[in-house]
Amino acid sequence: MAHVDTKVLTAHVPLPLAEKVDQLAARLERSRGWIMKQALSAWIDQEEERSRLTLEALADVDAGCVISHQSIQAWADSLNTDTPLPAPR
Repeated sequence: MAHVDTKVLTAHVPLPLAEKVDQLAARLERSRGWIMKQALSAWIDQEEERSRLTLEALADVDAGCVISHQSIQAWADSLNTDTPLPAPR
């Protein structure tokens, strides 16, 4: 197994959250640290994806790839009718 440099991070968490971490660790037969690393990695992945999608959306706006508010409003208004419009593209 390769050696990986580590750093200790400390956080105060509410007791109910800490208890859930301990319950998961026991159920999965993993350490509390393993649970915390999994959770932190998943959260960071989610935030990086959110940032990537935001930058992608802003690039679309800069390139003029947008749908007018009127088109969206007309589509939304049609959803409660017998003849809903197709989603604007």
